[in-house]
Amino acid sequence: MARKKHHPPHEEHEGEPWLLPYSDLMTLLLALFIALFAISQTDQKKMSELAQAFTAAFNMGGPSFFDKAGPNVGRRAETPSDEDLGNSAYFAENKQLEEIQKKMQEYIEENHLEDQLSTEMAEEGLMIRIKERALFPSGSAQLVGQAQSIVPVVAGMLASLPERVVISGHTDNVPISTAQYPSNWELSASRAMNLMKAVLAAEKSLNPARFSAIGYSEYRPIADNKTDAGRQQNRRVEIFIARNYRFNPNEAPGGKQGANTDTGAANTPAANSGPATPSTNGAAGSNMATTSM
Repeated sequence: MARKKHHPPHEEHEGEPWLLPYSDLMTLLLALFIALFAISQTDQKKMSELAQAFTAAFNMGGPSFFDKAGPNVGRRAETPSDEDLGNSAYFAENKQLEEIQKKMQEYIEENHLEDQLSTEMAEEGLMIRIKERALFPSGSAQLVGQAQSIVPVVAGMLASLPERVVISGHTDNVPISTAQYPSNWELSASRAMNLMKAVLAAEKSLNPARFSAIGYSEYRPIADNKTDAGRQQNRRVEIFIARNYRFNPNEAPGGKQGANTDTGAANTPAANSGPATPSTNGAAGSNMATTSM
């Protein structure tokens, strides 16, 4: 009886073994591109969700490339955090301004200058008021007298702050007409300018771009010009340190915004469109002579 011939087992086609490594490579490339895309985003919550999803899909519970992946630090630095957008920046700035006000008050008390210098904290910023007789002779913009001691102290305090500084000159309503100062406009503007120059000269580290000088003439009185005492108060120079931030009452504790928060409200840096001073009883902002460095 003839033996039945057994055919050799069928061998796999020579081109089939490449399919497995090719599919693995494609999978890894897909994971890589998704990882790169996720890393480029600044949303940490979405990054964590992607990490969990692809760890489960491609690593089967093992260690994942995503475990060490994180947001792009460079790009994240361009976008302020929730805390930076909140009132924490306002409170930090407010604390710094309060410290400057305290130091200025101590200087005033130690040198018995209560009748010549004063400070006032307002929502817009910190105001330092200096009466005419502490810096200038009557009808003049030449710095004399106690200016040599007051100016360096003020300049040193301003050097520790980053805020914008507006120096404004004010007069009473008594007309002046001289060859040098045809009106109170020129006198108030010259006083502001000379004080600003003296402050910058006293502290070389100050950035002139932060400073501007304004002459308000008689149009921003703080007292009644009908009395001599009132006119003395109105003849003054003001150094105003403008806040960079405004308080946002709609912000919830923890730096998060409330449901009805106005996105353009006060938790963002204050607008720097122009000088703002809290002087009362003044005319419109058009009634001024201004000079910026």
